[in-house]
Parts: sequence; C-alpha cells; structure tokens
Amino acid sequence: MGLRAKPNRWAMLGVAMFAQVAGTAVLNAAPFLIPYLHLVKGLSLVEAGLVAAAPQVGTMLTLIAWGVIVDRTGERVALLVGMALMTIAAFAAAFSTSPVALGLLLFLAGAAGAASNSASGRLVIGWFPPERRGLAMGIRQTAQPLGTGIAALVVPGLVASAGLREALLVPAALCALSFALTALLLVDPPRPTRAQAQDLGQLANPYRRDDRLWRVHFASMLLVVPQFTVWTFALVWLIDEKGWSAIAAGSLVAAMQVLGAAGRIGAGVWSDRVGSRLRPLRVIAAVAAGAMLALGLLDGTSLAIALMTLAAVISVADNGLAFTSVAEIAGPYWSGRAMGTQNTGQFLFAAAVPPVVGALITGAGYGAAFAIVAVAPLLAIPLVPVRGEHTSSRAPGSANR
Repeated sequence: MGLRAKPNRWAMLGVAMFAQVAGTAVLNAAPFLIPYLHLVKGLSLVEAGLVAAAPQVGTMLTLIAWGVIVDRTGERVALLVGMALMTIAAFAAAFSTSPVALGLLLFLAGAAGAASNSASGRLVIGWFPPERRGLAMGIRQTAQPLGTGIAALVVPGLVASAGLREALLVPAALCALSFALTALLLVDPPRPTRAQAQDLGQLANPYRRDDRLWRVHFASMLLVVPQFTVWTFALVWLIDEKGWSAIAAGSLVAAMQVLGAAGRIGAGVWSDRVGSRLRPLRVIAAVAAGAMLALGLLDGTSLAIALMTLAAVISVADNGLAFTSVAEIAGPYWSGRAMGTQNTGQFLFAAAVPPVVGALITGAGYGAAFAIVAVAPLLAIPLVPVRGEHTSSRAPGSANR
C-alpha cells in the first residue's frame, strides 16, 4: 500500500500546510485587486472593498460548519471536497465578467477554503505526538504569511500588466495543486472508534465540561487586536509618521512577516520543551501588552522601529499555541468544531480592528492608539487557563509514535 501503509507525518504536514498556503493566497489575493477594480474598472473604493472582503466573509461564515464535517467524516474527505470547490470557484472568478460575479465567486472560494483551517490543524494534532506537536503546528501556522507573501508578490504585478484573469489564475492553480496532493498523499490520522471514544468520554461536549475552551477562545480574540493593528497600520505608519519610502517600508513589513513566521515556530518548540501550550501563551500575551505599550509611549523616539518589529513578531507567536491547545482540550471528536469556533472569533475581532484602530489614530494619533491597543493583550493574560491545563488532555486519541 506504499505511503498509505505507513504514512510519513512530515509528508502529511506538508500537504496540510500547502492547502493552507493555497487557501490563504486566494483570500489575500482579493485585497490586492482593489487598485485595479477602482482605477481601471471604475468601482468606488467601497464597492472594490466589498469585493475584496468577500472571501474573508465566506470563510468566517463556514468555519464552524466545516469543523463539524471534519469531526464527522475525517480530514481527508473534508479537505478534498473543500479544495475541489475552492479550485472551481477560484478558476471561475478568474473568468468572471462582472464585479458582482467576481465578488460572489470569491465569497464561494473563501467559504470552501475554510475546510483547510480545521482539517489541516486536525492533521497536525493527529499525526504528531505531544512532544513534537508544538513545532509541527508552528510550521503549519507559517502558511498564513507564506500565502500572503505569494499573493503580494504575484497579484499586484500581474493584474497591472496582464489583467484580472492572469492574476487570479495563479492562486487558482495553487488550489488545484493542493487538491491533487491531497488526493494522492493524504491519509487520515488514527483516532478511536466512536464506541472507544464513548468509553473515554470523548463524545461529550467539551464546552460543557469546563470553561477552558471558552477562555482560550476569548483570550485569542483579544490577542488578535495587536496582531492586526500591526499588520494593518505598520506600512502607513512607516510612510506617514516616519517618512520612509514606500519601497523601504514595504521591505521592512515583508521582513516582519518572515520574522513572525519564525516566531511561530519558535513558540511551538518552546511549548514542546516545557510541556505546556498555555503557560507560554500567557507569557506571550504579557510581552505583547508590554511591546504595544512601549511602542505607544516611545512612538516619537529612535526606538520606535525596533519596538514595532518586536510587536509584529510577538503578536503572531500565540496563534499556533492557542490553536494546538484548543484541539488538545476538545479531543478527536470535537476538535474540528472547536478550531472552527476559534477561527471564527478571531475573524470577527480582526474585521473590527481596521475601522476601530483607524478611528483611534485619527482622533488621538499613532502613539495613543498603540498604547490603547495594549489593553487587549493585557486583558487576555488572566483569561489563559493555565491552572486548567494538564498533560493528559493533550493526546486523546492522537498519534504518539
């Protein structure tokens, strides 16, 4: 049976990660279409913004539903169906002839691509033992900056030089390749039968068992605030406040993405070594609060650039830890829904950051806004349920090989 007889866990991680990269590239290709839609196609900024937001909305609305599908059918089926539908929608969007059709098809692509969020996370939990899981999830979480980077490198240039079709065919092709890799290589990780899970208490609703999942969800939602503040406003802050050129500012922001990806892996390794996801998560929340507060207070000094870079790295380091913890607490028959709920809450808060923080900057300036944002990770610190963490909950029905 070849690979199916004894799957290589790193190959499974590679397939899962590529699915997340492809999905992220489609989601983040849309915002880079705004200049083309506005300046070439004549859409207003509001109309172009609605088109660009369509895939994100589609993803947000279907995350929990895909989590249910993953819990009931397994990772392979969910990822195959999701990537097939995303491929079809992305290719159709490339050949769309009206803004309404483009927005609708991007919405459908985002809705289908949400399958990769829960399925790829579950694959990591299932195929990696607890002592390697933090590293694996940290690597998987680098898919977001990688997918964003691919979209940033490809879409603006292609849409300007060749048009919408060519620009969207690249992320669509990535989705098609992801589907092929999933079909050829992906194997579901082992998990207990429903009868075994019933005996182990793993079919019971973990949200009713205790408040740990809710606390991690709410803490993660708060920790999204500094992350998306930096991602949204670092570029304009460097140009508008610090007088950098667009090229120099863009280069630093790209470097921040790379450093952030490395930070996610480092946080995962740290959690493996200390045998805890939540203790490092609480420390990261505290450092994020300190970094944003220091950035706010020292915004006008020579230290501001270094503090912004620190904030960019530390504010994304929590993602893999929280995601892994949620799956470990929820267990093999609830982790899909739990991860879907986790992402949904983060999407909601992330959507609120640009207008809210933008209003703060407009009214009080960058420094004051950054200092106020520090309140969010500060509130997250006591929410992290460190006392409720125990190692036995980290591997129910998961691989330990």
